Amino acid sequence: MLANLLEGKRGIIFGALDENSIAWKVAEQANEAGAMFVLTNAPVAMRMGAIQKLAEKCGSEVIPADATNMEDLENLFTKSEEILGGKLDFVLHSIGMSINVRKGKHYTDLNHDWMAKGWDISAASFHRVMQTAYKLDSMAEWGSIVALTYMAAQRTFPDYSDMADNKAYLESIARSFGYHFGKNKNVRVNTISQSPTPTTAGSGVKGFDGFISYADKMSPLGNATADDCAAYVVSLFSDLTRKVTMQNLYHDGGFSNMGVSDAVMQQFVDEDK
Repeated sequence: MLANLLEGKRGIIFGALDENSIAWKVAEQANEAGAMFVLTNAPVAMRMGAIQKLAEKCGSEVIPADATNMEDLENLFTKSEEILGGKLDFVLHSIGMSINVRKGKHYTDLNHDWMAKGWDISAASFHRVMQTAYKLDSMAEWGSIVALTYMAAQRTFPDYSDMADNKAYLESIARSFGYHFGKNKNVRVNTISQSPTPTTAGSGVKGFDGFISYADKMSPLGNATADDCAAYVVSLFSDLTRKVTMQNLYHDGGFSNMGVSDAVMQQFVDEDK
């Protein structure tokens, strides 16, 4: 289905940690579609994951980079252009972390130093990435920049805590920078609001297993998998979506437009019996 869709295109993929990562699936499918790319992650994340295994599979090189460090990002974009032999056609930002969520801190009792760290990694890093690419003129005309987000940016999911605020900020950055990238560089910037997905990061949210089951019952098409999301990302990297920009695109089986579903209502009926 994706054969040759990205033939000759070059890019950078942030955030592939292990085989459960959406970024990992994007790399696999982008490779199948003919793209060349550099893989990157923070040094600490690389020690936890298996990114070298993915690089070998895709014939890619790995450049460690802390997405909150401008020197690291400048080195990443400069070296990526050298390795790939030209300007970049796509970038995937798949980065998110909340120390408060990991430590089980309630939203009404956040550690604000941790909150600032999570905001810098999860949201401000997206601005840093685009600012670096913009100043270095690293993106090819009609290139595509995509970040992964979640609907907690618009609706309240109590246990998602300060990650919800981070995602809201991330989406705002996409719109604001998307204007400048579009007007001045003919580059598009979008976010994908994905179904709850059992990645390493997502599974760390309290009550995740219960919520993923609930979301599946609420969604007319069921939850979108990591592989489904990867295919959608590849379509946004391709020339088929040249005029799509500054959008937050829901990829959630219809969950975002639902009030209630028959399956959820039936569950309550069964419980009352």
